[in-house]
Amino acid sequence: MEDTLLWIVGVLLLLFCSLDVWYYLRVVLVLVRAWFLSPVFDITAEQTASGRVVLHDVDLCHMNNARYLRECDFARFSLYTRNGVFKALRALGATMVVGASTIRYRRPLCVGEAFEIRSRIITWDEKSFYLEQRFVSRKDGMVSAVMFCKQNVLRSSPDKILQYLCKRKVEVPEFPEDLQHWISFISASSKALRGESQLDDKKNE
Repeated sequence: MEDTLLWIVGVLLLLFCSLDVWYYLRVVLVLVRAWFLSPVFDITAEQTASGRVVLHDVDLCHMNNARYLRECDFARFSLYTRNGVFKALRALGATMVVGASTIRYRRPLCVGEAFEIRSRIITWDEKSFYLEQRFVSRKDGMVSAVMFCKQNVLRSSPDKILQYLCKRKVEVPEFPEDLQHWISFISASSKALRGESQLDDKKNE
């Protein structure tokens, strides 16, 4: 009996030392909860996820900046489960990765403070979905932080995903001005980095 307990403790210690166990447990809980919520058939509809700042989220009594991005992950998992995007990805043999993200912090969320993450797909192009995610304080309704996320689709495309879900061609929503500026920055950054890579290749010749 004691040997079995020691073996279990050893395995748990190994898991917690080598993996972010709490992250994966939270992912499972988020997906299960989203599965039992009513589906959302409008692909661009805003969805809300609730949260509260707890002690392991904070530094200097407010939420650590990295925690915002982590919470956005969970909110997107719920979004894609309820609007059917995850289902479409499985059917099409595709997957998605974050290609870029930017976040603006407007006011700290303090320990114990309740908040909502309001997530929505703004628009898409031939390769990626573009999302906005807002952290809204439940204390006074202020937007504490706002994030843009570029979600790249691999082995498929946003158009194919939408045709699978809607059984028709879906018109692409307009790109808001602030999103256009951010996409222009991404393009300029990629161009500059490709230029640097070419220079490095020439130096190594």
